[in-house]
Amino acid sequence: MCRQCGALVGAGEARCGVCGAPAGAGAAPDDLPRAHDRETVHFLRAIIRRPATFTFVFLIANVFVYLLMSLSGGAEGNVLLAYGAKLNVLIDRAGQWWRFVTPIFLHVYVPGLGPLHLLSNMYGLFMLGPYVEKLYGSARFVFFWIVTGVAGVAASYLTVRPELAQSGALGRFLFKAYDVPSAGASGALFGLIGVLFVFGIRFRHELPEGLKRAFGTGMLPTIVINLFIGYVGSGFIDNAAHLGGLVSGMALALFVGYKRVGPRGPVSYAWHVAQVACLALVVVSFAMAALNFDAPPPRWGNLAARLRRAPGEGQPARAFVEAVNEGQQALAAFPEADEARLTAAIGKLEQTPGLGGDSDALRDDLRLLLLRARALTRDRTLSQRERNRRVGQLDADAKSWHERFEAWVETEGRKFNILSEETKQ
Repeated sequence: MCRQCGALVGAGEARCGVCGAPAGAGAAPDDLPRAHDRETVHFLRAIIRRPATFTFVFLIANVFVYLLMSLSGGAEGNVLLAYGAKLNVLIDRAGQWWRFVTPIFLHVYVPGLGPLHLLSNMYGLFMLGPYVEKLYGSARFVFFWIVTGVAGVAASYLTVRPELAQSGALGRFLFKAYDVPSAGASGALFGLIGVLFVFGIRFRHELPEGLKRAFGTGMLPTIVINLFIGYVGSGFIDNAAHLGGLVSGMALALFVGYKRVGPRGPVSYAWHVAQVACLALVVVSFAMAALNFDAPPPRWGNLAARLRRAPGEGQPARAFVEAVNEGQQALAAFPEADEARLTAAIGKLEQTPGLGGDSDALRDDLRLLLLRARALTRDRTLSQRERNRRVGQLDADAKSWHERFEAWVETEGRKFNILSEETKQ
C-alpha cells in the first residue's frame, strides 16, 4: 500500500500508479514525489476524507417515498400521480408546477420486474454520487442533483409531441406520442455523468493518472452504452429526460469549479444558500403534492391487499378487456355518470396489467380520460361555458382514443383473441 495516498501497489511496481510516490519502504529523500506529486497527494487525501452525506440522504429519501407509495397501493397508476409524477395535462391545465420537481424522487413499479426501476437508479446513485459529492462538496452536489433532475423532467415535458414521435428513428428515440405519467431519478443520474465527464476534461491537468482514466473521456463508454440502451428500449425509456439531465450536467460543470482545499470564502457560502433553496423547493413541492393528494393514505393493509391480489393474473387478456370495457362505458355515460362509477373504472384500470406494446399506452390514456372526467365532476368553480368547452374537448379526445383502440384490436388484439364488434358479427 502506498504510504502517500493509500492506494494499492503491485508487488513488482517501483512507484504508486496513482500519485507516483516510490513504493519501497526505504526510499531516499530524492525519490520523494516532486512538488506537483505532493500537491496531487494533498488533493487526493482531501477529497477522500470528505463525507458523501447527501448521496445517502437522497438514496434513503427515494426508498422511503417508494415504500410510502407501496403502502398506498403501489407505485403505479393513480398512486404515482398522487405522489407527483410528471403529467403534461396536469401541469398545463391544472397548473401543478411541482410535478417538475417531485418526479426526481419517485420510481415506478414495473409489472413482472417489481422495484427494478428503483434499484437500478439507486445503484447508480450509490456508485456515482460519492464521487461528485466529494469532488464538489455537498452544497454543489445537492444543486447538481436537483437542477439536472428538474432539467430532465422539463425535457420530458417538452418532448410529448405526437406529430414528431413517428418521424424516423430520431423522432421515436426523442419524442413521445402519448402523455403518460413519468417519474424517476435517471435524469439526475445522467446529470452526474455529465458533471464527471466535463470535470475530467476541464481539470485533466490537475488529476492523477488513475482519475484521468476514470473521468473525462473515460465516461464516454458509459454515456454511449446508456444512450444505446435508451434507443433499443425507446418504447418505455424516457430518453429526453436522460439527455436533458446529461446536457444540463455538462453545462453546469463548464462553469462550476470543484471544491478545492482551503478555507471557506464568499462563494462557498453562496453555494450553501443555493443548497438550502434547492432543498426548500423539494419540501414545498411535496407539500403541494400532499395538499392535492388523491390516493389511499399509506397503510400496511393496502400493501397486504396488493400482495394478496391475484384476479386477472392468470387471464391477463380477459382482465384487460373487462377493465377497458368498464372504462369506456363509464366514459360514454359522462357527464351523467356519477363520481363513484368513474372512480371504480379508474381503480380497475390501475389494477389491470397491460399486454405489452401499445396496449399499455391505451390503458393509461383511457385512465387519464376518466381522471379528467372525474375532475370535471368535482370542480364546481367552472363557468357553464368553460365546463361545456372542456366536456366537448374530452368527448373529442375520447373519440380519438376509441379510433386508436379499434386500430389496435385489428392489428395486435387478434394475438390475444380480442376482436372488435364488427369482426365478431
